[in-house]
Amino acid sequence: MSYTPRLKQKYKDEVVSALTKEFDYKTVMQVPKLMKISLNQGLGKTAITDKKVIDQGVEEMTKIAGQKAVSTKSKKDISNFKLRKGMPIGVRVTLRGDKMYEFLDRLISASIPRIRDFRGISDKGFDGRGNYTFGITEQIIFPEIDIDKINHIQGMDITFVTSAKTDKEALSLLKAFGFPFKNQNS
Repeated sequence: MSYTPRLKQKYKDEVVSALTKEFDYKTVMQVPKLMKISLNQGLGKTAITDKKVIDQGVEEMTKIAGQKAVSTKSKKDISNFKLRKGMPIGVRVTLRGDKMYEFLDRLISASIPRIRDFRGISDKGFDGRGNYTFGITEQIIFPEIDIDKINHIQGMDITFVTSAKTDKEALSLLKAFGFPFKNQNS
């Protein structure tokens, strides 16, 4: 028997039928789905002066995502920041398939509830094409990170790329997965 992530099964069993009723889709292929999740962490000035920060960032992001992270390199020279083209300045990883659903499950059920003074995630991060981005200020909300081994608290951006045509469809898709958005009336 093969293993299927919980949210992938939930998508097939519940989300497809709920979105089909809500938006009156004619075929299952019209129902929006989650294509990929991209995690991006800019490490700032500390990455320029201390090369170990990049290695530590790659290690942390690999633990968080469950997949090998890569460093991002600068695209141009900026003399005010002592930055040269090709210098490592951040870390990124892109998740697809089962690893994407596993990360989403851990994010919704374990990590987001650990955010200090959490009152819901803003629904203002949509880009007009059905993709959603939000930022996390501390990487220590992830249970995979050992707080004692952290030198710098870093934030990260998480982008959900969907096949939805509109932001309303993407919002309904993420809500159906259990994403804790803020209430509109509060």
